[in-house]
Order: sequence, then structure tokens, then C-alpha cells
Amino acid sequence: MDATTAITGFVALYIFMLAAFTGYEIIGRVPAILHTPLMSGSNFIHGIVVVGAMWALFNASSTLEQAIGFFGVLLGAGNAAGGYVVTERMLEMFKPSDKPASKKTGG
Repeated sequence: MDATTAITGFVALYIFMLAAFTGYEIIGRVPAILHTPLMSGSNFIHGIVVVGAMWALFNASSTLEQAIGFFGVLLGAGNAAGGYVVTERMLEMFKPSDKPASKKTGG
């Protein structure tokens, strides 16, 4: 029994179309002010990209496929880490400031 799995062209196209439609439906219904929190909060999507790139890397047979898989893992991991950095910076904006409020004098 052969344990390898191959994604044919039609299956890959179906997965791509399903992901594009789902992303459009989810993002299209979100108000513009919430796009950044939504995208930085959905780092699990970047994790799925890293898993897919790792799968491509582990099943690579030529040097070119290995290089593409390596860069896919590298870029996907960087994207996921960047999403967490953006989330952290965004959450810092909502923390109370330690500076005392200045009083305005009207006189």
C-alpha cells in the first residue's frame, strides 16, 4: 500500500476557490474599522500556511522544490510572527497610560 498523497490539479483548484470564497465572505462582512484586529487575530491561518509549506517541503524531490518549500516555510513563519507582533502593538494602544492627565486652565 502506498502512503503518499497527491493533490491533483482539480482538487488544488477546488481548495483554492473554496478558500478564496470563504475569505471574501468573512472579510466582506466586517466593518472597515475591525479589519486590522480581525486579520492580526487570525494567526491560525498563517499556521495552516506553514503546515502546508512544510508538507510541500517534506514531499519535495528536486533541489528546486526543496528551495521553494524552504522559502514557503520561512515566509509563512515570518508572517505568523509578524501577526503576533501587530496584535501585541494593537493591544498596547488600549492599555491605560501611566502619564498623569494634564489639566487645562481657562483663564
